[in-house]
Order: sequence, then structure tokens, then C-alpha cells
Amino acid sequence: MTGDDTLLTRRALLGASAGLGLGLLGATLPIGWARAVAAGSSAALVTRPIPSSGEHVPVVGIGTARRFDVGSDAMQRQPLREVLDAFARMGGRVVDTAPSYGNAESVVGDLVDELGVRGKLFLATKVDAGREGRDAGVAQMHASLERLRVDSVDLMQVHNLMGAEEMLAVLSEWKEAGRVRHVGISTSFKNQYDDLVRVMRRNPLDVIQVDYAIDNREAEQRILPLAQDRGMAVMVNLPFGRGRVFQAFGDRPVPDWARAWDIDSWAQFALKFVVSHPAVTCAIPGTATMRYLRDNLAAARGRMPDAATRARMAAFIEAG
Repeated sequence: MTGDDTLLTRRALLGASAGLGLGLLGATLPIGWARAVAAGSSAALVTRPIPSSGEHVPVVGIGTARRFDVGSDAMQRQPLREVLDAFARMGGRVVDTAPSYGNAESVVGDLVDELGVRGKLFLATKVDAGREGRDAGVAQMHASLERLRVDSVDLMQVHNLMGAEEMLAVLSEWKEAGRVRHVGISTSFKNQYDDLVRVMRRNPLDVIQVDYAIDNREAEQRILPLAQDRGMAVMVNLPFGRGRVFQAFGDRPVPDWARAWDIDSWAQFALKFVVSHPAVTCAIPGTATMRYLRDNLAAARGRMPDAATRARMAAFIEAG
């Protein structure tokens, strides 16, 4: 399934709500939440600490792959500007990007600067040019800071383990110099899990990023427990399972037993499954519209599923 297919499937599930008001989505949210979201409230956002620093971040952030790869035209950027503005006002913090995401870094940097919300956000980006050597990696990181319009970032990750051993040494130097606040590594490919485990065991990482979803739970076996043992925060990419999750849910209503956990949409069902895992610090679903922002951030509010409910959620999707 392509990224566009994912958006279309979710769009069909959410319905044809219009404009920037609450629309049909507002009707699906508990009244108190709907009012809080409409007002841009950050009330009751669940947060988790980054173990190495103790810094808390909300359990749902924003991923920028594909969605933020737009040009410089103001009309193209306006929906993203509204999303970042509302995200910051609603208490959201983590925005994850990468130089390999086309124009995403530049778009994030420009909009964050225009909005004046840098101090409210936790900006994360990545480096993958280390596969060509230290100098290439360093040059790419400098370019990222320039595109993001910052002197330092909150998290720099070695992207898909490319040049990991050499670049982690560089990132350690940058952390000492204050150019990055947290150091990490990322992957979204199962065939890299063995290498990810080796890197996690050898290096004192602040954060790891890995793919994990209700229909993609392989990370539960080794990656998440190891992160807990090593005191590493976990950011989750692809929390909707590359769109397969929405396809599996189809047009069925959210079951009543899930609503008892403050779950009012399938996106919230999928996200709450992910962020209720005790090892997970933050999920970063791709978010480029106000409707999706409201829906996603609602998963960072209210009750979180316990272990028995998580098992029931997994069984629900496995049953088809």
C-alpha cells in the first residue's frame, strides 16, 4: 500500500468532515475533549520521560516523511503551517524529520521560524551520509541545522544504521559541544534488527527509533525489552503499519470495550496500542492536516490500555 492509499483509507474512515472546525471528527470525540482540542488546549496530554535526560515528551508527535515534502508556494505550505501552529498550542512537542525526506527539513525550519515556536518543540532529524564517510556525514548534519534554522537539535539519529559506528562517535562529540541534545539511531526495516541490537548493546544511546504497530509487533520480542534494559527512549515510526491497520479495520465501528479506554476512532485505537507499551516514549504518525492532528493527539489523552486490553486489541486485529 502506498502513502497515498494510506491517506485515502483513513480519509474514508474519518468521513468527509469539512473546513478547520471539528466537523464529524468533533462529533466522535467526548465533549470535553472536543472543546479542549478546538481551543488548542494541552490539557491531559500523556507524557513519557527520555530516561537519559529525564525530559518528558508527549506520547504522540508528528512525522514529516512525504507529507512535508512540498515546495515553497505559500498555498502548499499553509495546511502544514496550521498543523504546526496548532500542534504547539495543543502541547505537542516532537517533530521528526530527515534530509532524505525531500524538502521536509526546509519546510519545518521555515514554518517553525515563522511561527516562533522553536522553544515549544522537540526537533529531531537524522544523518545517513555517514555511509560515505565521516566528512560526508558531518557536512550533512551542518546542512540540516541550516535548513532547520537552528544552532542545535534536540535529537540527531543515525538513519537506518548508515555509517552507525563512525557517526555515533561524531554525534557524541556534537553532544559534548551542545549541537545536539540527544543521540539516537533509527530503522524501519526488520532485516536491520540484528544490527540494531548490536549497536544498542555497544553504545549508550539516548533514543532509538523503530517501526512498530498493532499488526507489526516483531519489535516486542527483542528491541523494546532491550531499550528498557538499556535505559533508551523509543520513538515509533509507521505506527499505522504502512496503512495496513486501517485496511484491516475496514468500516467497522470501534468496539464499545475500546471506548472505555477513551478510544473514539481507529487511529486512536492503533496509536493507543503503540504508546501504551511501557517501553514506548513517543509515536510519530505522519500528520499533514488539522483533522488528522486532532485525531492523533486525542490518542495522547485519557486512559491508556492495560496489558489485558492490549492483548485483546491485538487479538481483535488478528481475527480480521
